[in-house]
Amino acid sequence: MSSIFSRAFFLMGCNFDVTIVADQLEVAHALIDRAIAEMKRIEYLLSEWMPDTPVSIVNAHAGIQPVQVPEELLELTARALNFSKLTEGAFDITMAGLNQIWTYDGTMKKLPSFAELKAAIRHVGYQKIQLDRANQTLFLAQKKMKIGFGSIGKAYAADYAKAFLMQQGVQAGIVNASGDMAAWGTQPDGKPWSVGIVNPLNKAKVFATFPLENGAVVTSGTYEKYAVIGDKKYSHIIDPRTGMPTTEIASVTVFAPKAELANGISTSIAVMGIETGLHLINQIPSASCVIVDHKANLFTSNNIKTNTI
Repeated sequence: MSSIFSRAFFLMGCNFDVTIVADQLEVAHALIDRAIAEMKRIEYLLSEWMPDTPVSIVNAHAGIQPVQVPEELLELTARALNFSKLTEGAFDITMAGLNQIWTYDGTMKKLPSFAELKAAIRHVGYQKIQLDRANQTLFLAQKKMKIGFGSIGKAYAADYAKAFLMQQGVQAGIVNASGDMAAWGTQPDGKPWSVGIVNPLNKAKVFATFPLENGAVVTSGTYEKYAVIGDKKYSHIIDPRTGMPTTEIASVTVFAPKAELANGISTSIAVMGIETGLHLINQIPSASCVIVDHKANLFTSNNIKTNTI
């Protein structure tokens, strides 16, 4: 008889867990081991903090020369660039260069000056990434530029682990990459996996639960990681175009076929704001969302099942 097997672990600086449905304990744990190994490989591929990774080498050669990279990184970058174009820069992997301006470890006590923001933003801009498929290279056209996959890296790992486990014959499971979740199949009793939308103003409460049978859900929230300066909280979700944290949205939860897509949309909506964000997602038939503002008001895209809220 099938049972549920889970494993929690730490990766990419975050808490992950993998849950699968299988018949045997030994087989389940062996499969989970292999899925974790693949996600560790992806962490090395995308890390901007380890000095010898492909992303770090690209960043080190910014403004100097193109760097040949694995095709997997090239294609992920290409998809990120497409998303930047779709969102007119609300999503931008070059905003990694703003990491030196904003810190969220409790040490930041004053806002960056206008001059500091202006100087940092000079090194941000997805248009300055040169992607050459023929030579399989990436080039950051300006010195001090950086790319980072902190936004979609975890989601990509979740999607990859899901696809890998499905290829190994796992009929059902859910990969949770620190809130970026990719699910397939159903639980042993036939019920779908269930995900909850947390009230960003009271994390002990859940606004709603949604079934997740074969797809992904991602929440971008401004309530978990922030800097307190004066009496105000400044979220970790930064508008790449201004260098300033977003202020309108407390959380946005996006449902989509893949976690990578859901993450890109959720991050973009958090930057764009409610009205523009809803306009964006209403143009994407395969995606839907629930937005919560700082007064706990809910807003939903056109195609979400509002009776579940």
